[in-house]
Amino acid sequence: MANPPFVLASSSPRRRELLASLGIPFTVLKPEIDETQYNGESPKAYVQRLSAEKAAAAAAQLSPPAVILAADTVVIDNGEILGKPADAQEARITLRRLRGRMHHVCTAITLYRLDEPEQRITLLTCSEVHMRPYSDAEIEAYIATGDPFDKAGGYAIQHPEFAPVARVVGTETSVIGLPLETLKAALVEIGWEFDSRSGA
Repeated sequence: MANPPFVLASSSPRRRELLASLGIPFTVLKPEIDETQYNGESPKAYVQRLSAEKAAAAAAQLSPPAVILAADTVVIDNGEILGKPADAQEARITLRRLRGRMHHVCTAITLYRLDEPEQRITLLTCSEVHMRPYSDAEIEAYIATGDPFDKAGGYAIQHPEFAPVARVVGTETSVIGLPLETLKAALVEIGWEFDSRSGA
């Protein structure tokens, strides 16, 4: 039986690249949701809720059959979510805060199969991220590239010049924004048929 159309409910170029690496053909749909964190909501509950709400918002715009993938990533330091820096000063403060220390990055993914029967799975993948002791001059050079401003926590693990991360305990693709091993296991669970030649 042929797989249904696959829809990525995210405009993130990093998630597009990671999903494409599995050889799955897909289209992109960016759902609009309110991303306000509830009072008393933990970072892990928050990221899972947003992932599920993004999938549901995309599903409302589609007709079955389809498989929707939504994801959300948070950077957590001492129980606090570090968002995308609004300006250079905020990026500077965040990068200095994380320097030479460990924090957590959690990505929640939701797979929503619009079919008979409907299936929904939300899974959370968290990793420890250990930052290297980069200098103030390196921070300034990185800010000058403009890269921090659309990144949670103000950095990209994969940035070739800054390379802020010393090591990851967990899954590097989760830190980038889409945990591929978790995703592949979830796809099997909802009945996605992988091509034995391409792995997808």
